[in-house]
Amino acid sequence: MSEQQVEPHVFVIIGGTGDLTRRKLLPALYHLRDQGILETRNTLIVGAALPEMGEEGFRLWAFEGLQQAGWRNETELRAWCEECLHYQTVHEGSAQDYEALAVYIRGLERQHTMPENRVFYLALPPDTVPIAMERLDQAGLLKSHGWVRVVFEKPFGHDFLSARKLNTTLHQYIEESQIYRIDHYLGKETVQNLLAFRFANPIFESLWKRDTIENVQITVAEDLGVEHRGAYYQQAGAFRDMVQNHLTQLMTVVAMEVPVSFDAAAIQNEKLKVLHSIAPITQQDVVFGQYTSWQIADQTIPGYREERGVPKDSTTETYVALKAEIHNWRWKGVPFYLRTGKRFPRKMTQIAVTFREAPTQVFRSLDPGSIAPNMLLITLQPSEGFSLCFSVKSPGRPFQLSDHALQFDYQQAFGQLPEAYETLLRDVMIGDQTLFVSADFTETAWRLYDPLLTGEKSVHFYSAGSWGPREADALLEKNGHRWALGW
Repeated sequence: MSEQQVEPHVFVIIGGTGDLTRRKLLPALYHLRDQGILETRNTLIVGAALPEMGEEGFRLWAFEGLQQAGWRNETELRAWCEECLHYQTVHEGSAQDYEALAVYIRGLERQHTMPENRVFYLALPPDTVPIAMERLDQAGLLKSHGWVRVVFEKPFGHDFLSARKLNTTLHQYIEESQIYRIDHYLGKETVQNLLAFRFANPIFESLWKRDTIENVQITVAEDLGVEHRGAYYQQAGAFRDMVQNHLTQLMTVVAMEVPVSFDAAAIQNEKLKVLHSIAPITQQDVVFGQYTSWQIADQTIPGYREERGVPKDSTTETYVALKAEIHNWRWKGVPFYLRTGKRFPRKMTQIAVTFREAPTQVFRSLDPGSIAPNMLLITLQPSEGFSLCFSVKSPGRPFQLSDHALQFDYQQAFGQLPEAYETLLRDVMIGDQTLFVSADFTETAWRLYDPLLTGEKSVHFYSAGSWGPREADALLEKNGHRWALGW
């Protein structure tokens, strides 16, 4: 969010030959180069991984990945790969391997007269992060005459105790100000603009309270199943995979108070206050689901228990819906409904803010309750934008109302939006932690949700291609609400 310039640095990807690097990190880095943000003189990118592929092999691998991502100018692609990309194998990740990596990085810094500014992006399985940090520390790479920043992907633990242990381990080697925990949802333009939408437009912020808002719904719907991630998903489930991080982050952005300033510490502090204000969530306020097979035309979509790596009697949830209540002055009495799941009819990430109905209906010719409440829909995918839904009179007689919307589409207004990883990687490079997850947030979220993840849970089945189990609809209906499905 800052206008700072990117200082010269070495950007090291540990796990640099993985799927994340090829699909997300390298395209984001190359696009930052397209925008003039990254140049050869200010950024050297080093892949460090197990394969013994050498620099030329890594550059060819990266070149082919960028071509697959849509870039077609071979001359520019090859030039960037030759000038900016470097590689050092770390074999099995022994202390000697990391010593060799340290020698390589320091050699690059001397050769290119770079200050000792370093980013380490740990694109690694979570259970290998502690040993990687130990190896980096032993090799002296986490101490320098410049700055050092370390980036981690979720999951940040699998419960409160493991999150606390991970944070304690990290803090043995580096300060919290050096840690960048990525939640890519926070890098989306719409999430960032939600803060501007609220705090730069008093017309909406004045309505952002319990007196005028009936309920808030956050939906992250995925149309695919677990695909090749069956073994991982069996250990994680939808709650740990999505609710504890993505959906909770979105909820706190919607519910936070006005920060004293638009900087990382102030924003993270307000989000943390929201978490502390959430009342304990009971099992009666949560619905777990699991998708079953679905026959469409002559094709059978497999159920979760038929996916590779999943036991036939699995009770792991692929769907979660819950009701949270924020017990503070602004939100007391306003339910926040969160839901996420696999094998929905379509892919969609949406925040629906439903406003309260008028206290009395003055249009006597209309049936009671027939006027739809005003709703603000904030869409994060497949497109990013806002819709404000309201009622207008239909022309002629008899007197009738119809629902319409004022709509704003980011891409129509501004053209192609940057990918979330572009935004987040740039923020790492300039040292802006606003869009990243703090240790306190991670531990507080796990502390809130841990009671729901221990012991037996009832899992309700839903057909692939549906919007989830009937019990999730009943969760809202008992409060007189229903799920919003877009405009």
